[in-house]
Amino acid sequence: MINMITHGKNIKVFTGNANPGLAADIAAALGRTIGNARVGKFSNGEIKVDIFETVRGSDVFVVQPTSDPVNDHLMELLIMIDAFKRASAGRITAVIPYYGYARQDRKAKARDPISAKLVADLIATAGADRVLTMDLHAAQIQGFFNIPVDHLLGVPPILVPYYAEKFKNNKDDFTVVSPDLGSVSRVRSFAERMDVPLAIVDKRRPKANESEVMNVIGEVKDRKVLLVDDMIDTAGTLVNSAAAILERGAKEVYACCTHGVLSGEAIPRIEASPIKELVILDTIALPPEKKIGKIKVLSAAPVFAEAIERIYNDLSVSTLFA
Repeated sequence: MINMITHGKNIKVFTGNANPGLAADIAAALGRTIGNARVGKFSNGEIKVDIFETVRGSDVFVVQPTSDPVNDHLMELLIMIDAFKRASAGRITAVIPYYGYARQDRKAKARDPISAKLVADLIATAGADRVLTMDLHAAQIQGFFNIPVDHLLGVPPILVPYYAEKFKNNKDDFTVVSPDLGSVSRVRSFAERMDVPLAIVDKRRPKANESEVMNVIGEVKDRKVLLVDDMIDTAGTLVNSAAAILERGAKEVYACCTHGVLSGEAIPRIEASPIKELVILDTIALPPEKKIGKIKVLSAAPVFAEAIERIYNDLSVSTLFA
């Protein structure tokens, strides 16, 4: 249980329907229970929020990843924030372990929306005082908000220790691989923390959710390889990268990411792929039908709990990743 400094504000953790398990784990790590609220729907599909305890003057943390169904979960978050604001909460932090619409962060072609910015505006307009999130697909999304954003990282405190222990006896033939050029900074940090070499998959996207591997930059022959990404959606890039790496002589291929979106044909693709193990964090709830032997889930709850404690006590969050 994390020790809290008493400064007159009561901390309360609430959850929507997106990932109540993670919210409960975060609350437990803080020595709290989930706040007494219910999020449902009226008969016409509109979101209905009931709060059964006072939040006046409280430091409220609303845990709600905007995962599939994205629009329902986003509306739940917005309406919960509005309800807490109107109930006179002292401060409201939107805890968004997975930030939906993050891939729509720029105009890729004429007349494209920038939906990540729109979502940021909606969250602030609803009444959130700050946002706590993890591994945004595009770091510049932090600048879309006009309220403070604490951006947590899944690699240093969770994934690196896991693989450092897993491969502690054979680091000499271990390489970390970035699945595309956009992930190089994230994966370089991973490689530096583990003190292992880095390789990069050069790919192109003919269209959305499809990719073609053009080349692999770096040495993977006769090595155990770990593909590192921020999210895995349809798993097309992941599986194609794994196949290309094996074709170039790698011994074994592993993979990890923060957000297991796993939509469309992701599960059968991963099941049929040569990937020995895929490690994801629980920022998105993994339903029973997606739980297969190759997928291992690690908890992000301790990191979120530590960050919430620091926010509550007005301490630095960035020192979590020093």
